[in-house]
Amino acid sequence: MHLPRFISIGLPAKATNRYLFYGVLLGLAVSLTTTSVIDYLQQRKRRQAEFIFESRPIELRSDEVVEGVVGLIGNTPLVRIKSLSDALGVEILGKAEFMNPGGSVKDRVALRMIEDAEERGLLHPHTGSRIFEGTVGSTGISIATIARAKGYEATIIMPDDVAEEKVKALLALGAHVERVRPASIVDKKQFVNLARERAKAFGSEPDSAHSLVAHHTHLIPTASSSVLVTTTANEALADNGLMSPKQEREFALKPRGFFADQFENRSNYYAHYDGTGPEIWRQTSGWLDAFVSGAGTGGTLAGIGQYLKSQKKDLFVALTDPEGSGLYNKVKHGVMFDRKEAEGTKRRHQVDTVVEGIGINRLTHNFELALPIIDDAFRVTDAEAVAMSRYLVQHDGLFLGSSSACNLVACIKLMKKLGWNDGQRIVTILCDSGTRHYSKFWNDDYLAKANIPVDMGIIDRLINA
Repeated sequence: MHLPRFISIGLPAKATNRYLFYGVLLGLAVSLTTTSVIDYLQQRKRRQAEFIFESRPIELRSDEVVEGVVGLIGNTPLVRIKSLSDALGVEILGKAEFMNPGGSVKDRVALRMIEDAEERGLLHPHTGSRIFEGTVGSTGISIATIARAKGYEATIIMPDDVAEEKVKALLALGAHVERVRPASIVDKKQFVNLARERAKAFGSEPDSAHSLVAHHTHLIPTASSSVLVTTTANEALADNGLMSPKQEREFALKPRGFFADQFENRSNYYAHYDGTGPEIWRQTSGWLDAFVSGAGTGGTLAGIGQYLKSQKKDLFVALTDPEGSGLYNKVKHGVMFDRKEAEGTKRRHQVDTVVEGIGINRLTHNFELALPIIDDAFRVTDAEAVAMSRYLVQHDGLFLGSSSACNLVACIKLMKKLGWNDGQRIVTILCDSGTRHYSKFWNDDYLAKANIPVDMGIIDRLINA
């Protein structure tokens, strides 16, 4: 049996080689053309995005004067982290929140909580009213700063193991500071719970610290279950009680105790959804690929993340979490438990880390708003955070605090995991400067006693991994 002639006929060897050569050449040309077209379209998209926003360079103008300390809050620069960006092939941008007048991102939150309370008639300045808050430091400093500027007093309840310089700053700002042992949120003596109780008891007994004689206090109804307001006015508000205009004025002028509750107060979230998020969107002209942030109360991550995702649905949002915190496990595994929670293994009662300002072992209402938009989470060790802080000083002259260092470590881990090296933009928060961390995070003797190494090589190895 013979095969058909057209099947048995083969191409000459020279012709075959020629056709193969042309095929490879054509494939290479198509590949190069496709890559060029994609690059062109991406650049065109970026240029078009830039035209949407009016250019507004950082500048000083003779006709731009802000009103007091409050006018200095927000509109912080977005700075390119040169050493990391150049080494990694991506653009790592930090929102310089340490440039707020109170020295941290918490200025935004404190201002929004106080102004929202004023707008709702819960607080009135220059009436002897006092703001109470439980905090590890930065929010307290921000509240004390703004309280002074607006005509309020401040009482701050904080764990007794926070950096000493935070306490000194609060005292210098005229705040009444109460330091307590770190404890679980279920403990009545936990610092947040104590702040609530102090607000509830405001003015009910003589207290030289508050400069008040004893009064009967009354709770004022609020729209939030977390915010608590008491008044020393003799007239209690009945459900349907009516007061004359004169009584209303007298009632408003009586001293009040206001528990701000940054952890559950929705004003925390809106400070970033209405403020920080839109600022970042404008500063990047809408060109960003990821947002990275740690979480303590959760307001920063939730507010900025939700806003940016509303503008760009494929934006990658990542959580930074220090050792001992349960948020990483909540995002990755749906549970809060951390192996360092085992009894007898912790240096601290709250979160077992030298990092201050981020990390927590309970779910807050503000963090719950972030859960639907978080795409991934990255654990950052104390050693990595310490190494990053020293690396930034040496290579960029940036003297940053512990949470800022954590955020930047997570930026590296994110781009390595996603395989990014082609100019993608990652935005993070530079929460505060190193000036609040001399006694612990920036104290090599303290770190040595806590068995935390100071090794900048950790960052070099992360970069080159």
